[in-house]
Amino acid sequence: MSSDKPGPSDRAPHMEIDPKLLESLVCPLTHGPLIYDRERNELRSEKARLAFPIREGVPIMLRSEAREAD
Repeated sequence: MSSDKPGPSDRAPHMEIDPKLLESLVCPLTHGPLIYDRERNELRSEKARLAFPIREGVPIMLRSEAREAD
């Protein structure tokens, strides 16, 4: 499947995300927990099978910006 969304190698080096922010975030679709993937700089929802990007330290929690997780 082709997409114009940036892949992991296209992203700028990531900034650290505030751990307190991570504790309060949930998946916007399932309201379930998110897993922080430091290597890919994204938050993954296992239940929704989506990965939400983090840009300049800010999680982008929009379905339209998410990629399907592996």
